[in-house]
Amino acid sequence: MDWLQALILGIIQGLTEYLPVSSSGHLAIGAALFDIDGADNLAFTIMVHVATVCSTIVVLWSEIEWIVKGLFKFKMNDATRYFLNIVVSMIPVGIVGLFFKDKVEEIFGSGLLIVGCMLLLTAALLTFAHFAKPRQRDHITMRDAFIIGLAQACAVMPGLSRSGSTIATGLLIGNRKETLAQFSFLMVIPPILGEALLDTLKMVKGEDVMGGIGTVPLVVGFLAAFISGCVACKWMIGIVKRGKLIYFGIYCAIAGILTILLSQYLPAVA
Repeated sequence: MDWLQALILGIIQGLTEYLPVSSSGHLAIGAALFDIDGADNLAFTIMVHVATVCSTIVVLWSEIEWIVKGLFKFKMNDATRYFLNIVVSMIPVGIVGLFFKDKVEEIFGSGLLIVGCMLLLTAALLTFAHFAKPRQRDHITMRDAFIIGLAQACAVMPGLSRSGSTIATGLLIGNRKETLAQFSFLMVIPPILGEALLDTLKMVKGEDVMGGIGTVPLVVGFLAAFISGCVACKWMIGIVKRGKLIYFGIYCAIAGILTILLSQYLPAVA
């Protein structure tokens, strides 16, 4: 991967992280088009996801500050309950990360067919959530947080949108889109930062977790994802709140079909 490819993929990550269209799926498509191998793709994916998490922290700093201040009151309040919901939502993805990390890494190098199929699954999920009209609640419960966390754990599959899965699942169990958009973006911060910390500890121990990718492409990709993420995050959250999920579902369906067709002409990213 050279710096120009990293720049393009970083911008793609920053723009697609906040819409229910699967940033990992788009990165996998880009990696296949640029003929980037699976190890480099996974290392780069982790790095640019950390970048967009940083942009999320910048944009949603007031909400994060509210949570932190509530925790330091050392009593149960709305902020504390919100934090506990985030912790509960992390349990499923934590289990996947601890026990199935190697399998996930294999999937990221298995080619575009799985990406196309997962994009179609994202389209189906978004369409179903659009037409379903359950009775809505104003607040996310701990049970809701766990179920939404299960959706996030499933979304480790490339092409299955994390935000699409979590928002659609939350809507199906009766939560409001306005509440889910913010919760969806905040709940991903601890798992991704935890993954980055584990990889950093492995590098300190001398393990090769970055594949053959160079430092310059990683830095360029990180900055591109961070800057484009900062610009896009607030705007994208507004789209998710106001927009109709069916439009994203149509996009994912078209992208999924095209990706499956493309997979017949491009070899697996290995």
